[in-house]
Amino acid sequence: MRLNLRTAAAILLGPVLAPAARLTQPAESAFDTYVASLEMRLASQHGGPGTCLAGLARESALAPGAVRVEAVHGGTWQVSGGLMHHWRAAALVPGANPQDLLTLLRDYSHLDRYYAPQVVSSHALSDDGKRAMLAMRFNEHRVVTVVLDAEFETQSGLDGAERGYSYSRSTHIWQIDQPGSAREHRRTEGADDGFFWRLNSYWSFEQRPEGLLMECEAVSLTRDVPAGLGWLIMPVIETLPRASLEFTLTATKNALAANATRRHSDAN
Repeated sequence: MRLNLRTAAAILLGPVLAPAARLTQPAESAFDTYVASLEMRLASQHGGPGTCLAGLARESALAPGAVRVEAVHGGTWQVSGGLMHHWRAAALVPGANPQDLLTLLRDYSHLDRYYAPQVVSSHALSDDGKRAMLAMRFNEHRVVTVVLDAEFETQSGLDGAERGYSYSRSTHIWQIDQPGSAREHRRTEGADDGFFWRLNSYWSFEQRPEGLLMECEAVSLTRDVPAGLGWLIMPVIETLPRASLEFTLTATKNALAANATRRHSDAN
């Protein structure tokens, strides 16, 4: 496979050419304001009598096994000091139920079983059943490899027997330099390459006659693009949030489908 000049430069020189970025208060405030509005909408979805889903999962039928991804508000847009990203993905898993997904999402010490190689390790810092504080290490590879340590506050549960939710809000994200070596260290939070400064995930799921219909919305905040380096940085910044969400939905679907198959085999 041949690499064009720009791709080769991105691979070889990307970390050198892209100057470090810094999270600003206006960017952080823009993220918090947007998330507050999103969570109000989700509360309305889950509090009402109808479906708790939105977007593709609500408007059209999904084929079993397929993962559909859509951009929300265009997927990526500029805010003062950064870029916001909002993507939504959905999948239908025959044979699965809301408790299955809730159990998987709460398996805090074994998330690498389902989400490797993106998730390297995970464990709960605290857990009372419904709420937890979670620590994770991520390995993101898009042209360059980025290793992140992150902490999240999570809240999850069932709305009766037919549907449920899980919210995950990032509280800390650190980029790791020289991971796995004796010189491994965390960069100062918010003063790094800016691939992820904030990352929130919102799961909504409900039982349908044909199986479990699940939807995940991911909202993230990343660096802005340095002047003159859009060709180098933008392909990574724009594709990383969408690709990460699609990977997560696919891995979740596969894990639930495997569990459903084992359960069916055991019953027979």
